[in-house]
Amino acid sequence: MLMLTPTAIEAVRTITSGDGSPAEAGLRIFSATENAQALQLAVAAAPAEQDQVLSADGSRIFLDEKAAAFLDDKILDTGVDDEGQSTFVVAPQGQNQPGQDAPQG
Repeated sequence: MLMLTPTAIEAVRTITSGDGSPAEAGLRIFSATENAQALQLAVAAAPAEQDQVLSADGSRIFLDEKAAAFLDDKILDTGVDDEGQSTFVVAPQGQNQPGQDAPQG
């Protein structure tokens, strides 16, 4: 299942809690291509019928079937691009990601 870092949770909450947004709004991630290699993001008032819904600390993410399968073993984080703009970053699970503590062992 897609994991979210604390910074991603906060970003999703910020994006989806704008003025006039319904309480059940979320960030919808959906496949833009047949093989789910290109994903699109949009704020949605509610999930589509077949969407998988992830909720964490007041944030909601809706994944279409292809996006859910592609992101099943990934982590969603946030980063800053070369122009200083915030972006979402997808990385494989199991790697030490920003915002996560190193595994103890």
